[in-house]
Amino acid sequence: MAEFTLDLNDDQKQVRDWIHGFAADVIRPAAAEWDEREETPWPVIQEAAKVGIYSLDFYAQQYFDPTGLGIPMAMEELFWGDAGIALSIVGTGLAAVGVLANGTEEQIGTWIPQMYGDANDVKVAAFCSSEPDAGSDVAALRTRAVYDEAKDEWVLNGTKTWATNGGIASVHVVVACVDPSLGSKGHASFIVPPATPGLSQGQKFKKHGIRASHTAEVVLEDVRVPGSCLLGGKEKLDERLARARERAANGGGERVKNAAMATFEASRPAVGAMAVGTARAAYEVALDYAKTREQFGRPIIDNQGIAFQLADMRTQIDAARLLVWRASWMAVSGKPFTAAEGSMSKLYASEVAKKVTAQAVQILGGNGFTREYPVERMHRDAAIYTIFEGTSEIQRLVIARTLSGMPIR
Repeated sequence: MAEFTLDLNDDQKQVRDWIHGFAADVIRPAAAEWDEREETPWPVIQEAAKVGIYSLDFYAQQYFDPTGLGIPMAMEELFWGDAGIALSIVGTGLAAVGVLANGTEEQIGTWIPQMYGDANDVKVAAFCSSEPDAGSDVAALRTRAVYDEAKDEWVLNGTKTWATNGGIASVHVVVACVDPSLGSKGHASFIVPPATPGLSQGQKFKKHGIRASHTAEVVLEDVRVPGSCLLGGKEKLDERLARARERAANGGGERVKNAAMATFEASRPAVGAMAVGTARAAYEVALDYAKTREQFGRPIIDNQGIAFQLADMRTQIDAARLLVWRASWMAVSGKPFTAAEGSMSKLYASEVAKKVTAQAVQILGGNGFTREYPVERMHRDAAIYTIFEGTSEIQRLVIARTLSGMPIR
């Protein structure tokens, strides 16, 4: 178990500076253009692949950092550059985490490399969980997976929504219901390989923020995938379903973790780090502006009304980062989230991002409201953090139920 420390080692500092340089030199100059175009920034993703940031090896190195700080450090720096482009670069990671959390070693080795492609032919992947009537309420999920024993195939039908890279992905990871009587405990995750018949893109959403990231519906019509595409394998699924049925028959008991929850639990501190990056970027713009903008014969930072806001902004950003780092360290050290520390980090950091970016707009005044300055875009981008991968209300529910000992359904 890694000892907890707030000091990054030399290797971590070198990686941080490398990612920061890419964010400053490649991502930021392209941010406004791709926000306006509302398209996937393939050239930027390709540049990230060429230097090694968009690759399985890079994320594996950060994921297996023994301190747990590799992923949050990388997320903060990339999202400091721009949230929309950064999400296009890291969105594949959610699908990869879904495979890592639920798949066999063979599935991990087979499918995750195909999610990324290579520098000459970059690919992206999509994790498909939410549905039109099942966002926070995962038990209401309607996409069905039915096993065709004669052909050893699973047949998927349903519609997914809010899928990052949905429809344009090479590999889709789809959460589907295999036993409706068990609610969320009857879910499983499936790989849908490239060019599988029956999978199509539905509506592409035009969004308030993170507009360089592709978000769309994914429609599944009699999609057939081999039995080997069930993450974890059928034997493991049958055992889990049998335990769930037995507990249901006995009136409940120990909670059974479903596939989607396992993915989100592993990724929430990373989302918190994304929010920290956006908040920090907006704070830095506001700080520089306050030191150079003069009103009534002096820089506006000399006014307590501005200075105190900046003090609070910096304090909240640092506090959010500490919560993210704690949760990330606990996860890699195998310490249980007895107080839902992962959800705490995501909740607080996302709320801080919304607040800090709004304050940055206010400090810049009329300039902050225009697209000539980046805080307007950062403020729009920050709105997503309190919504995706579990709304702030859901995070509070998870925390409260964890503290009370109630089951998290």
